[in-house]
Amino acid sequence: QVQLVESGGGLVQAGGSLRLSCAASGSIFSRLAMGWYRQAPGKQRELVATVANGGTTNYADSVKGRFTISRDNSKNTLYLQSNSLKPEDTAVYYCAAGQIGNMGFWGQGTQVTVSS
Repeated sequence: QVQLVESGGGLVQAGGSLRLSCAASGSIFSRLAMGWYRQAPGKQRELVATVANGGTTNYADSVKGRFTISRDNSKNTLYLQSNSLKPEDTAVYYCAAGQIGNMGFWGQGTQVTVSS
């Protein structure tokens, strides 16, 4: 079982930055693929970025060049550095763990609000 706890969300002006963190419990963190997803009001949850256990990353086109996903296996922590934020980035951001395309573990989410 893996428990995930996100932090770092908040209110930021357009053009600003936020760093989201996801602390994971359990000893299998390094073997899992990890990812960030988001869900805006009235929209379906969508992929933001993933990082495989080997370090390969993948990004949604909408965040390429602005967001960076990374993981620190020694700290069981996943990060999302979000720069040049736009109002359309406003959403609840979720941390997930498991396999690419089949994440079995989810956090509770952290709200990111970008004002124009």
